[in-house]
Amino acid sequence: MKISLIGATGFVGNAILNELLERNYQVNAIARKANKLTIENENLQKTNIDIFNQKDLSDAIKGSDAVISAYNPGWTNPNIHDEYLRGAIAIQKAVENSGVKKLIVIGGAGTLKIDGNYIVDGPDFPKQFYAGASAVKKYFAEHLSKNKTLDWEFFSPAIEMSSASNTQTKTGKYRLGTESPVFDAEGRSRHSVKDSAIAIVDELENKKFNHQIFTAAY
Repeated sequence: MKISLIGATGFVGNAILNELLERNYQVNAIARKANKLTIENENLQKTNIDIFNQKDLSDAIKGSDAVISAYNPGWTNPNIHDEYLRGAIAIQKAVENSGVKKLIVIGGAGTLKIDGNYIVDGPDFPKQFYAGASAVKKYFAEHLSKNKTLDWEFFSPAIEMSSASNTQTKTGKYRLGTESPVFDAEGRSRHSVKDSAIAIVDELENKKFNHQIFTAAY
């Protein structure tokens, strides 16, 4: 299978890239500066594209079996809310125009719900992440979830998936959930980025959550 991976240079995108290559997928790694990727692999193609150029992006992903979007304009970007929305919508339209049917979008934990309410809308949600997380929620709720053309899926990672000590762990273990976080015996929702990548690529193969949001944690 050939997978177009958007945002391959990012935190989650890079973990997904490595997992795909370990499983011998052909990967078209798409980013504004894809050449930043230091990994070399015979199954890897690096493509420099500005995702706001829908035609170039659509042409680049044409012929892929699936598209995985780990697009994130950067948590420190002062314009993250507007740029994420514009970028995510541009990617969705480019996939539609390319003729590729399968789109897996990597979102954030803020789009999961507790007691029926989005986490991002809770009073304890970290203010430094609110602009980006609220944009992700808006995109999912108002755009992707209403799409009838694509076989889309939306992955929201565990609440704790960002600490440096967490990034090197790869156990192959996870439990799946849908719109609510998966909590462990200590009441925490946590997962390493490498194990999340395993869950995402497994789902690419298993196709359990078409037109659904899903999550994974220990």
